[in-house]
Amino acid sequence: MQASLPSHPIGVFDSGVGGLTVVRALMDRLPFENIIYFGDTARVPYGVKSVATIGHFTQQIADFLLQQQVKVLIIACNTMAAVAADRVRAASPVPVLDVIEAGARQAVQVSQSGGIGVIGTPATINSNAYARAIHQLDPRFRVYSQACPLFVPLVEEGWLEHPVTRLTAQEYLKPVFVEQIDTLVLGCTHYPLLKPLLLDVVGTRMKLVDSALSIAEQTAELLQSNGLANPVHQAPDYRYYVTDLPVKFQTIGERFLGRSLNRLELVNL
Repeated sequence: MQASLPSHPIGVFDSGVGGLTVVRALMDRLPFENIIYFGDTARVPYGVKSVATIGHFTQQIADFLLQQQVKVLIIACNTMAAVAADRVRAASPVPVLDVIEAGARQAVQVSQSGGIGVIGTPATINSNAYARAIHQLDPRFRVYSQACPLFVPLVEEGWLEHPVTRLTAQEYLKPVFVEQIDTLVLGCTHYPLLKPLLLDVVGTRMKLVDSALSIAEQTAELLQSNGLANPVHQAPDYRYYVTDLPVKFQTIGERFLGRSLNRLELVNL
């Protein structure tokens, strides 16, 4: 494989549509970078699959993106990152970033009390991946994790400011509020769309850490330090690959992306 060039795209992948919040953050932070997104929409959800299967699927997608000559790989799915980030890093000739490591790093920087809360899907919370990542950075931090299984379907339904979503958030966060924490990590790529509502529910109790914004910043630093930032300041090329085209994908995808979703291609791995 030829060496990475600054003009090569950033590769972002996820088990479905959620990783488009990471793409959106990258577009805002790095407006001249070319981006390829891969969503494994035929095989989502990953959370119910075995570790071996998740690892196999994740490596398949990484290999596909490497064939597109990406200069960096971003694992935008928390489940993939929890299970297979080390495997992908070991096999990749380009740098690999993931949302868990990025979110953990940001949380450690933001927290002043040493108490960090993490909300995510049951699969991510049960993996304990955020707590491990935070403790690797600083073992003195206390981590409280809370699964929020209803948030993903509510976001995909578009109920971002709905009273039902507000009540659900208040219920999920009740046990979080009694813990001595000052920072809350949004440990799922769907959750940034709920940020306005969550900020309202949380109030001044704690700061929110959005892994999508964290990883966009980390990517900018990586490209700059490795001489891989695209010097060409013209309209970038965005491409989207999916393994299935569900009826609502375009609608949900554009909500996540905050703009039109063009150049969508179906691939069979």
